[in-house]
Amino acid sequence: MKPKQFSFSDPQLLAFSLRGAITKANPFVLWRNPVIFVTEIGALVSTLEIFLSNEPKVFTVQISVWLWFTVLFSTFAEAIAESRGKAQADSLRQARTITMARRLREGREETVSATELRKGDLVVCVAGDLIPADGEVTQGAATVDESAVTGESAPVVRESGGDRSAVTGGTKVISDRIVIQITSDPGQTFLDRMIQLVEGAKRQKTPNEIALGILLAALTFIFLLVILTLVPFLHYLDAPVSIATLAALVVCLIPTTIGGLLSAIGIAGIDRLVQHNVMATSGRAVEAAGDIDVLLLDKTGTITLGNRMATEFVPGAGVDLLRLVDAAQLASLADETPEGRSIVVLAKQQCGLRGREVLENQARFLPFSAQTRMSGVDFPESDGSPARSIRKGSGDAIESFLRKQGGSLPDSVRQAVDRIARDGGTPLVVADGKEALGVIHLKDVVKGGIKQRFARLRQMGIRTIMITGDNPQTAAAIAMEAGVDDYLAQATPEAKLTRIRREQEGGHLVAMTGDGTNDAPALAQADVGVAMNTGTQAAREAGNMVDLDSNPTKLIEVVEIGKQLLVTRGALTTFSVANDVAKYFAILPAMLMGTFPVIAPLNIMKLRSPESAIISAVIFNALILVALIPLALRGIRLRGLTAQALLVRNALIYGLGGLVAPFVGIKALDLLLSLFPWK
Repeated sequence: MKPKQFSFSDPQLLAFSLRGAITKANPFVLWRNPVIFVTEIGALVSTLEIFLSNEPKVFTVQISVWLWFTVLFSTFAEAIAESRGKAQADSLRQARTITMARRLREGREETVSATELRKGDLVVCVAGDLIPADGEVTQGAATVDESAVTGESAPVVRESGGDRSAVTGGTKVISDRIVIQITSDPGQTFLDRMIQLVEGAKRQKTPNEIALGILLAALTFIFLLVILTLVPFLHYLDAPVSIATLAALVVCLIPTTIGGLLSAIGIAGIDRLVQHNVMATSGRAVEAAGDIDVLLLDKTGTITLGNRMATEFVPGAGVDLLRLVDAAQLASLADETPEGRSIVVLAKQQCGLRGREVLENQARFLPFSAQTRMSGVDFPESDGSPARSIRKGSGDAIESFLRKQGGSLPDSVRQAVDRIARDGGTPLVVADGKEALGVIHLKDVVKGGIKQRFARLRQMGIRTIMITGDNPQTAAAIAMEAGVDDYLAQATPEAKLTRIRREQEGGHLVAMTGDGTNDAPALAQADVGVAMNTGTQAAREAGNMVDLDSNPTKLIEVVEIGKQLLVTRGALTTFSVANDVAKYFAILPAMLMGTFPVIAPLNIMKLRSPESAIISAVIFNALILVALIPLALRGIRLRGLTAQALLVRNALIYGLGGLVAPFVGIKALDLLLSLFPWK
């Protein structure tokens, strides 16, 4: 069910887009785009003039043909952007199958079609079953193959009671048995919403896009009013202008370039997210990503590789190294976390200590929890040996444990904790009863190249904040190594929410990622909340984007795609407006010099005649749309520039380019037309 990727150069896709362009040229559809709607009216009236006027028809025919081409090129830009999404949606529909489900009713299983399932129903899934609909695991744990959605072949664990409880309809259970509570009705599943998104059926225009559309409509109305006012004035001077000429003049002077590309830019922005395996609930979320100036990023898995590894044992004063390593290994034998396993491996490598068989009736293991922030093992008294309580955990948690045992944290251990924290490591203190034995140094490796990416974001005016559960010293060291602008240490769900609100009150737009139920409030509060697909249903509903790959680093790509959308729209709007201004000076003097010889010197391009000027301008107006379609769909390459530098760059490249291009293009077309007897 992962969307199949289609190239814009695919002949089948282009043929489908052409049919879509013709469909979109329907006036009852096109009226939503006032600029192109006026262009179509101009094409229609100039076509009627061919049959109703006794004037020479060659000029009118050429005007009509190129105005119709302008309409089709405009609708083609939007159609080709939508066609890729529709093709992806078709591939998703073909992958979707009707699934049977084992529904639980009063403790008994009954086989029903997945289409009969409703929100709140309980279903049983065993190895080999396709999960019939979106839901939450309420009983059991199982490995699930989610490659149909994420493209990742490695199965993942889904279990009840944690942040890995959400399952997606259409994925496959590989092992064990789980009970799932359905969380969506038919037609409202994640896959259904995914299909609607990629085909553009539910795309809503963003506030900025609506505002720009209103501005373009206002400009179109003003130019139309000016041209209509000009008609009686020319008649009064005994210089009547044909309907085809007026239609061509209107189309050349209204902002047809950005009017024809505006929708395509928005659709292509969502399509780029889909290519990165991110589903946005609306185009508004994509646009908001472009305005983001604060990023909240989890340290683990985003900034660092995520697997902290034991690199050193540091014994306290007077403590034998072997005693520290022995206690650390015993406390880690039942610890299945990467950190716990690395401690056992390091103990074997440094001191030759191998894993020992510890029977359940001899030892009681205490797993790590966020509340206690430590783990360990308790041994009962046996064969004359006293009972032992071994613990490993954060410095303050072990210090509290020692006080309860009647001990304290020695200065040598405290100094080792401070040194490791300053170096960016994570110190785990090991205690045996009321005695602190020493410290385990865990090192979390910062991802390669992440510092350069943060520097690039900083150049673009985006501030990065690292979120971590580490103590402030460790957080500060990693923040400095990674190059983030700020950090939030010992972060709780409440602390994240408070920080987001404080940033928003300061006028900033905030983006963050999350996967757990406790992240839901912060995801909902953030302007852009990217929920991990592997997370809980609450997190996926709270965010306005879902990352199918569950890669927290993807947030950086999301922001860059959103900013690229805004930059592309801004650059092409600049080009379009400058283009229109240049066309006024390029064609108006040539068009009116026959009636007003005094303005002939203003025909600086030396266009041969009013008719040549009009036709050259109309052809240029149509061809420039074709030239800009690839740029609108691909997007302008994003560079690490501040908003001010970006404004200057756009003004120089697209503003100046928009002013120069009509003079060069119209003159070249005028020379080309002079080679053919077209009158």
